[in-house]
Parts: sequence; C-alpha cells; structure tokens
Amino acid sequence: MSKRGRGGNAGNKLKMSLGLPVTFNDATCDLKNDTNWVFSSSGAVLNCCDNSGARNLYIIAVTGTGARLNRLPAAGVGDMVMATVKKGKPELRKKVMPAVVVRQSKPWRRPDGIYLYFEDNAGVIVNAKGEMKGSAITGPVGKEAAELWPRIASNSGVVM
Repeated sequence: MSKRGRGGNAGNKLKMSLGLPVTFNDATCDLKNDTNWVFSSSGAVLNCCDNSGARNLYIIAVTGTGARLNRLPAAGVGDMVMATVKKGKPELRKKVMPAVVVRQSKPWRRPDGIYLYFEDNAGVIVNAKGEMKGSAITGPVGKEAAELWPRIASNSGVVM
C-alpha cells in the first residue's frame, strides 16, 4: 500500500528552541494585561524600553536570517527585527519600523559557558542605520546587543 496522501511525516523533524519566534498565522495576541504577556502563534511581543513613546512592539519579521525549509524565523538579543507598535503614541502606531532586541526571557548560552536570561522581552526602536529613535534606555541591556550596536551601548545604563 502506498504511503502517499496519508498526511504523516516521513523521518524525524529537527526541533529547535526559539528565543522570540515569528510565525505567520491569523491568531492574535492577548494585550489586556500589561505584566503577563501571552505569546500566541502570531509573533512575539516586546516591551519598548526606550523613551520614544511606544509601550510595546509586535515582531513581524526578523532581518538577516537565512532561509531553511520549515524553519521559523526567530530573534535573539542583538538581532534587528521589523516591528509594529501596538500600544503607544498614535503617530508611532500602524507603521512598520526596525527595532533591536535588547533583552529576552528565554535562557541562552554564551560562549564562555554561562546561561543568561532576563525577566522580560524588550527592544528599542531604531532606524535603518541602527541609530535610536529615543535618547535613553530603561533597564539592563544584553552584552550581545551593546557590542553590535554602539548607539544602543552609549544610551544604556547597565550592560550585562
């Protein structure tokens, strides 16, 4: 009997742990509670930790990721993403703008062997060159983001 058309998958699939996943479904996020974000299958929501006027960012794409069949794009600390503002000033909302992830709550491993994580997911709004829209960052910034983006490092208070 042929196995075509049965809907099963042949072989094992590679399973990755994603930091801040981005998928392309029609599900929506629950933005009712400001402290406990509910991550649905339509993308990750970041707190905006600069003084640009945005309160949270909704990731819609990750820039600079290579393509692989069935692999979801995911962002980590220091990655530039394309995001929209869901809460904040009206002139910032409903526009696609670049942002840089500066904190993530999923643990990741540094090359020296330590595992690090923050208590929230956060990002800052930048332009295409990496210059910040705001002038100050609240809270700590990951070392990976500070090394890649010098304007973020100069505006941050604590680099971990």
